[in-house]
Amino acid sequence: MTLEIERTLTDIIQETSEDFKVLLLTGPRQVGKTTLLKEVQKASRSYVSLDDLGARVSAQNDPAGFLDRLTLPVLIDEVQYAPDLFSYIKMVVDNTKKPGLFWLTGSQQFEMMKNVTESLAGRVAILNLQGISLAEEQGRPNDPPFLPTPDLLKSRKNAKPLSLTEAYHIIWRGSYPDVVINNGKHWERFYSSYISTYIQRDVREYLDIRDTASFHKFMQIAAARSGQLINYADMARDTGISEPTVKTWLNVLQASGILTLLQPYFNNHTKRLVKTPKLYFMDTGLASYLTGWLSADVLERGAMSGAMLETWVVSEIIKSYLHHGRTPRIYFYRDKDKREVDVLIEENGTLYPIEIKKTSSIQNIKFKGFDILDKLGMPVGHGGVLCFTKALLPLSPGVDAIPVGYL
Repeated sequence: MTLEIERTLTDIIQETSEDFKVLLLTGPRQVGKTTLLKEVQKASRSYVSLDDLGARVSAQNDPAGFLDRLTLPVLIDEVQYAPDLFSYIKMVVDNTKKPGLFWLTGSQQFEMMKNVTESLAGRVAILNLQGISLAEEQGRPNDPPFLPTPDLLKSRKNAKPLSLTEAYHIIWRGSYPDVVINNGKHWERFYSSYISTYIQRDVREYLDIRDTASFHKFMQIAAARSGQLINYADMARDTGISEPTVKTWLNVLQASGILTLLQPYFNNHTKRLVKTPKLYFMDTGLASYLTGWLSADVLERGAMSGAMLETWVVSEIIKSYLHHGRTPRIYFYRDKDKREVDVLIEENGTLYPIEIKKTSSIQNIKFKGFDILDKLGMPVGHGGVLCFTKALLPLSPGVDAIPVGYL
C-alpha cells in the first residue's frame, strides 16, 4: 500500500530521529507504522521484520549475532517478539554518537514498554501512531492539537464542516488506512480478518487464551459499552468470565492501542466526583463491526448513534495529540449528582470543557454552561459544543458551537 495521505507524525519522526539514537513507533497493527517510517526515511536504511519466523527465531536465540548481521541504520519491525534485543541495542548505540541508528515498531505494548524503559532509558524516543485522523484525511496534517479556543479554531482554515451523513460514514467506516483509502470497500472483510488475524492472535499468544469464542464475545460486549462508565461486574456476568479476567483483557486491549480508558478528572477540591473511567474504542469502524452495525445509515439511526459519535470525537482529540508526539491530558467530568461534561482537556494549568451534541441547529442545543466546573479550583478556559453546525458560532461569551469537521 502506498501512502496517499500525509501523516501528522512525518515531521516529528524526522526531528526526533535527529536527536535520539533509537526511535520506537508504537500503535495497533495495520495503522501504517512501517509504511510511514519507510516514507520518512531519507537515507538508505535496511529493514527486517520479526513477523518473519526465521528472523524472529534468530533475534530470540542469538540477539547479539542478529544485530551483528544487520546493516545500520536499520528499521526493525514488530520488535516486541524479541525483548532481549533491547539490552543489546543499548550496547550498540552506547558505542556511537550517531543518532537515528535504530527505528523500531511495536504493535503489542504488553511487556515491551517495561523492557524498553529499563534497557533504553535516555536513548529512545517513543511515538504513538493511531489510525488516520480527520485532519490528515482532510489534507491538514499540520493543524495543531485540538483545543476549543477561538484562535486555534480560526486557524483551521482548511477544515471542512461535515454533514450528519458524511460524519457517520466516517464513523462507521473507521480510520485504518486500508478502509480510508478504499472508502469502506470490503469493510466487513477487512474487520473480520483484522480481528482473527491480529487481535485474537496477538492476545492469544500473550495471554495463552484457548477459548477464542469467549474473547470474541468479550470484545463485542466491550464495543457495545464504548462511551460508558466501566462496570466490571456487568461485563464479567455478560461474558461468563471473572472480574479479574475482564480487567486483564481490558488492559491488554488498551496496551495494544485498541481502546482507551478515559479517566475522570479528579482533584482534592471536591470529594463528590466519580472515579470510574470510561471505555472508548480508538477505532469506531472496529466498534461498529463488533456491534453489528453493517451500514452508516443504520448506525446513525440506531441505539448507539450518540455513543459512537462521542467515541469518534474522543478518539479524534486523542489522535490530534498523539500524532504531534504529545501525551493528551484529556478527561471527563462527572459528579455523584450525575452532572457531567463530556471532555476536559488540561493545557498549561487550564481546563477546556467540551460537550458533544448530535444536532445541526444551535436552537436545539440545551446548553447550561460549564459553571459546575468552578468548584474544581482550576482556571476554566474557552469551551465548545461540538455539533453539526456549518460554521463556528458563539453560544455565550465563553462557549462556541464548533463544527465537528474542525476536529
